[in-house]
Amino acid sequence: MSIDAFAMGWGLAAGIAGGILLLLILTLIGMYNGLVSKRLQVRSAWAQIDVQLKRRYDLIPNLVETVKGYASHEKSTLENVIKARNAAASAHGAAEAGRAEGALSGALRQLFALSEAYPELKANTNFQQLSEELSSTENKISHSRQHYNNTVEIYNTSIATFPAVMVAGMFGFREEEFFEVTSEAERQAPRVQFT
Repeated sequence: MSIDAFAMGWGLAAGIAGGILLLLILTLIGMYNGLVSKRLQVRSAWAQIDVQLKRRYDLIPNLVETVKGYASHEKSTLENVIKARNAAASAHGAAEAGRAEGALSGALRQLFALSEAYPELKANTNFQQLSEELSSTENKISHSRQHYNNTVEIYNTSIATFPAVMVAGMFGFREEEFFEVTSEAERQAPRVQFT
């Protein structure tokens, strides 16, 4: 075997090894960038929920003030709504927010039940407008929560599957929490009774 043939064989082997190494590096970069992109999508989806929750929190004091004029002796119900609103507004993370939002929804249900006992409140234009805005916001929150949870599912699946699980472990990608309803009352369908 001549030196030229040996050098050519060695050069070919080095070229193949270099190509494989370059392919592995590009794959690693692609996986890392994909995980970063998915993590940012999760954060963006959470920001959309946050916007809707803020809108909800802003509507609640106006609603409470409207009810106060008609049902001032229902002080504990009104205080529970404000307390639940403040707890939900200060919640951090999807799991804590889910628990706080369940409590707030329960308190709001009690507040709206008051309108049944006070027909003049139910007929109040301001109360009707605030109720409609809150209902619209609740629908937006529900849609945003579904989008967020779908995005979290995609991200969590991405960091748990091979070979991305190795990249996720090396670079500190962690699972995100789902925004789940934890209140049993929220999970049950409302009961409607006609009297």
